[in-house]
Amino acid sequence: MAQEKKPWYLHNSTRWAHFRSVPLKRLWVLMAGVFLLFSVIGPFVDLMQSNGEMPYLVVLAIAVTSGINAVLWILVLAKLSRFFFIALIVLEFLNGPIVTVLSRWMVDTFHLQGVSPQAGTHFAATETMGAVLASYIFFVIYIRGEGLESFRMANELKLAHGIQKTLVPPITLHSARFDVYGISQPSDKVGGDLVDALFLSNGDAVAYLADIAGHGLQAGILMGMLKTAARTALLDAGERDPQQTLPVLLDRLNTVLPEVKEPHMYATFAGFRLGADGTVYYALAASPPLLQWHASGSTVSKTELEQFPLGLLPVSNFDGHTLETMPGDLLVVATDGILEVASRPGEEYGVERLKDVIASNAGDALPELARKILAAANAFGSQFDDQTLLLVRRL
Repeated sequence: MAQEKKPWYLHNSTRWAHFRSVPLKRLWVLMAGVFLLFSVIGPFVDLMQSNGEMPYLVVLAIAVTSGINAVLWILVLAKLSRFFFIALIVLEFLNGPIVTVLSRWMVDTFHLQGVSPQAGTHFAATETMGAVLASYIFFVIYIRGEGLESFRMANELKLAHGIQKTLVPPITLHSARFDVYGISQPSDKVGGDLVDALFLSNGDAVAYLADIAGHGLQAGILMGMLKTAARTALLDAGERDPQQTLPVLLDRLNTVLPEVKEPHMYATFAGFRLGADGTVYYALAASPPLLQWHASGSTVSKTELEQFPLGLLPVSNFDGHTLETMPGDLLVVATDGILEVASRPGEEYGVERLKDVIASNAGDALPELARKILAAANAFGSQFDDQTLLLVRRL
């Protein structure tokens, strides 16, 4: 899913991510607390520079100016652009002269008189205590509100993970010629990976893997829609020309998805029609490569097919192809959540390392092979996305 565009100075940092996500109708409570907290600079300046003898209105003016300045930093860093950031830095150099000019203007215009040190000190202390206590109240209100919001989001995320597990359980399918196994290991976020397999009315089987771009409830909901649409489109596939099953499926999905998603969302797809006679047809749509372990030569080959993803552009006539397989051959498709796992230096796990794991463990049962692939990827780097595998072995 497309992410909100970050301000220019935050592309490599999540320091202000919370404030970027909080709407102003909730952020104002925090800004009020910050304003009050930094307003104590007014009485502080009074005590340090004039021993409490400044006119009360001048002290309050300095307090208000200091509070507004602090609020502007939060507002600019969290919500606004480079221009405002540069302007705020310039304003910092002008802040002192502005306060001086404002103070003199107020004294001259309203004929303000200084106060006694005792009265001024008492006023400064009272203003400081009142501002600190009020700011504390606003901070507590803000923290309490954000805590409730975080609790609500955690509950929604837990519910979404439950729905995701229901829609994408580990799949196992056995036919006379093929074994199929699929598994999706979710990340901390709700994602849109999907792996599914089903028998057709004539005894053939279809197995596919799809990946909705992005995270969050939108991706999870679209994944559920895609699964429903795919199973519906395959209801009559048993009577259709086997070579056209996957191209027709992709055409139908690409017609349906644009009507039920945000414009920036799309899905990648890799699928197989597994014939009862041992034939294999495949189709890829912007998918990671299909890896095939050849039992006869103990080698791993890679098959790629350049096609548009689903739901992004109004294209049709998707292609499908025949895949030559022999008994004992193994087909593997992995999502980006596995291939793009990165180590600390920034090197991705990649296809070649996946090939090595497949070649070293090709004789294992499919669930055990999947476990070893996931373990190898997670040992290489931290998981950041759903990790989904589709394994097919010709018997």
